Amino acid sequence: MQIEGLELAVRRSELAWRPTRHAGIAWSPLHLGGEGSGSERDSVVLIRMDPGCGYPAHEHLDCEDVFLLQGGYRDEYGEHRAGGYVRYASGSRHAPIALGRKDLPPGPDNPACILFAVARGGVRVLDDARASER
Repeated sequence: MQIEGLELAVRRSELAWRPTRHAGIAWSPLHLGGEGSGSERDSVVLIRMDPGCGYPAHEHLDCEDVFLLQGGYRDEYGEHRAGGYVRYASGSRHAPIALGRKDLPPGPDNPACILFAVARGGVRVLDDARASER
């Protein structure tokens, strides 16, 4: 991807992806806040969602900023693609699902969604069957 002279390349093999309890979802921490409330819970992470996979419904305890590096996802607010920026307000709720076909492996024609997220204050997972916090 190129953005006004800046080339971004996300190489999965070079990142320390950590699996989650959700199929097809992994993350790589860049900065993690503590266990407290407010700014101590702020996190900066990369998230990877394989095509057709999604993160459980959750509520933002403060605002979250998302910049899409590769692929895309859809949620209650629309469809978001690589190069796009989304800001979720405090109290907003959504359940993102990566674009693409889950029945095919990730690749150039079926890319995983990779995003850079800054979550202030953390999230509260709403779907207890898939509960976890990032």
